[in-house]
Amino acid sequence: MFNENIPLQPPKFQLETNSVWCFPERERWATHSYEYRGCCSPYVPRNVILRYSKEGETVLDQFVGGGTTAVEAKLTHRNFIGADINPQAVQLSQSKTNFSFATTATTNIFQADARKLPLEDESVDLICTQPPYSDIIKFSKDIFGDLSLLPVRPFLYEMERVADECYRVLKGDKYCAVLTSDIRKNGMVQPLGFEIMQIFERQGFRTKEIIINEQPGVKATGYWKTGSLKYNFLMIAHEYLLVFKKQ
Repeated sequence: MFNENIPLQPPKFQLETNSVWCFPERERWATHSYEYRGCCSPYVPRNVILRYSKEGETVLDQFVGGGTTAVEAKLTHRNFIGADINPQAVQLSQSKTNFSFATTATTNIFQADARKLPLEDESVDLICTQPPYSDIIKFSKDIFGDLSLLPVRPFLYEMERVADECYRVLKGDKYCAVLTSDIRKNGMVQPLGFEIMQIFERQGFRTKEIIINEQPGVKATGYWKTGSLKYNFLMIAHEYLLVFKKQ
């Protein structure tokens, strides 16, 4: 629900101009909140939307999750299509975008599989999305097709289908931004970010930007600091924002 004491727009926003981003402040505006696990800072989709699309164009997020990109699309006067295989995410995102705002942009959020979207070929102007990081955070217990239930190798296999669908629905010369991260299994880093970059390139995309998105909330203190020193590992404190272009 919208709180009248919270501003509709971020009070101190500037477009990022380099390849390392860091948003340490969990500022609140519009209906943004952080109860949805794994949600990104709204500064991330805002930067992507403003840099790679125009007002009146259509933005797609097929892993809509907690609705962060959906809210930012509405606030920046972009039409929005959101999908998620989890009906709870769909319901949450619908409620997040249900606030009064003077815009002619439309918002459509529904349940669907990111590997087979009910959209026409070349029907969206920008994709801005955050797939699960394999099974690091499970967003459901038993929803068929939920990629967050899959270990790394099966997850990457299904991401090939996601990338192929992205290529199909995106217009030519337009951009697809994917927020992802490496993960750690049994003490060893699994380079999920690089694997996903290669998957999208194999589907025909070209890599426009590799952006490091720092996660300042990840701190080696207490339990994790002890574990890092005892078992000789570094905490992963960054994500990759991969920006692809459809040629």
